[in-house]
Amino acid sequence: MPFTNRCYNLSSTAVMALCSTLCPPIPNSFRATLTSSFASKPFLYLPFKAFSSQAPASDASSQEKFSGRVGFLGLGIMGSPMAQNLLKAGCDVTVWNRTKSKCEPLISLGAKYRSSPNEVAANCDVTFSMLADPESAIDVACGKNGAVSGMGPGKGYVDISTVDGATSKLINGHIKATGALFLEAPVSGSKKPAEDGKLIFLTAGDRPLYDSVAPLLDIMGKSRFYLGEVGNGAAMKLIVNMIMGSMMASFSEGLLLSKKVGLDPNVLVEVVSQGAISAPMYSLKGPSMVKSQYPTAFPLKHQQKDLRLALGLAETVSQSTPIAAAANELYKVAKSYGLSDDDFSAVIEALKAKSNDEA
Repeated sequence: MPFTNRCYNLSSTAVMALCSTLCPPIPNSFRATLTSSFASKPFLYLPFKAFSSQAPASDASSQEKFSGRVGFLGLGIMGSPMAQNLLKAGCDVTVWNRTKSKCEPLISLGAKYRSSPNEVAANCDVTFSMLADPESAIDVACGKNGAVSGMGPGKGYVDISTVDGATSKLINGHIKATGALFLEAPVSGSKKPAEDGKLIFLTAGDRPLYDSVAPLLDIMGKSRFYLGEVGNGAAMKLIVNMIMGSMMASFSEGLLLSKKVGLDPNVLVEVVSQGAISAPMYSLKGPSMVKSQYPTAFPLKHQQKDLRLALGLAETVSQSTPIAAAANELYKVAKSYGLSDDDFSAVIEALKAKSNDEA
């Protein structure tokens, strides 16, 4: 067996209500199951013990030892802290990034380095990838010196990039052709949750691989959902980010309107944060937005990319999404103003410019 006991940070059975009072029933194929940690022994079985889903990821009492070799491809704003959490948990991690300098901090923490995705996959039992867009995800997995050429029976590939379902299915096909297993596992959460090990994993694909890598997901996240067939994880993530992007656009309108009518936008942030529409995003980003500061936790260009992909998903099932479509246009305007690498909350600048043009 490729994996034996060494280091885990694990979550127990958790019960979470998924907006049951607010959302209509959804098809069974998309119905999430937040699974128990106590599954029957699957392929690549990794035994682990449970702890409260609220326990900190760094809680040493919740960790066991894990001797499997873990690969990590892509060390950007999300990948780097996720790989760091694996290292801090004592896992054997091998890293790669197009820009090698981004690997140095992890190497200093004990990570091994390989010069290509192929070499990482060949030397690891399970390989995670966290890339910026579908094109990068395909290239790193299936391109020249890609991870696919290092895969084989007994190995697993976990793609945590945010991509469309077609991209996930394409990568899945190439991985499965080698005899390896595949799991898509995009995450809900940005830079701070990644640093704190508080991400939410939205997984789909080979259930045995999911059960095997669950302890690793629990090191990097606070909860995980298994959603069935490949493509469902991507769909869930795109829908979540579509909602988030639309919420931020509407919140931006509210901040600007409050100021225009003589109210203090800081007080608006407080009011919103204490009411029925409260969301951590508002209280976290609102004060900085009032000051026209946008420290990057989730780049605006990635939010616009996810809106574009979500609109494409909606089109495949003839679902009208006029609010998301309008928000997408606003993010495109913000990109044209050179705000691509700022936090997605910088979309408010596009509204400021529009107001000035109309004045």
